Amino acid sequence: MQTQRAKMQPALYSYFRSSCSWRVRIALAFKGIEYEQVAVNLIKDGGQQHADSFKNLNPMKQVPALFIDGITLSQSLAIIHYLEETRPNPRLLPKDAKKRAQVRMISDHITSGIQPLQNLCVLQKVGEEKKLEWAQHFIAKGLHALESLLQQISGQFCVGDEVTMADLCLVPQVYNAIRFKVDMSPFPTITKINASLLELEPFKVSHPSCQPDSPLTA
Repeated sequence: MQTQRAKMQPALYSYFRSSCSWRVRIALAFKGIEYEQVAVNLIKDGGQQHADSFKNLNPMKQVPALFIDGITLSQSLAIIHYLEETRPNPRLLPKDAKKRAQVRMISDHITSGIQPLQNLCVLQKVGEEKKLEWAQHFIAKGLHALESLLQQISGQFCVGDEVTMADLCLVPQVYNAIRFKVDMSPFPTITKINASLLELEPFKVSHPSCQPDSPLTA
């Protein structure tokens, strides 16, 4: 028999501007999964992610964390893979093995090669005076490589003409690039794909400005 907790609605612990949280919000919207959103403010009071109550959910003290099916998962790609395996339609990984590998390659390029270097904890360590220069350097470096890859394998979206996990990683990263005032003119392929994705409903409803904890929410 299921426990009462296992029957509960999924709950996503997130921060409106967190790119990792945004990836998961897109996946949940794309797959039509209803969930409760629990705000974890990464800045207020020194960061609510450091509270013992949240540390019990994710010892790394990072968002997102997703409670679903009676378990709590952290790390955005692990969460998305779980959703893909347990709720495979509509799919976020192509049937073709080569395309799946390309999707994972692009996803890892962003989530391992770009995003961690502009993370809040890294920028706090760099310091206020140098954080913009630091973020711009590493984001632009990563986007140059990504642009080259996408020129070879993209279609309407990152890998062909289907929305995939790679696209869920791309849009939040472009948002961060713009937030850090990175010149996007050298990246026409990235810019075009991003614009197409932002027209899709799962990307619209999951946008930071639409989240209940966003100061931009009307």
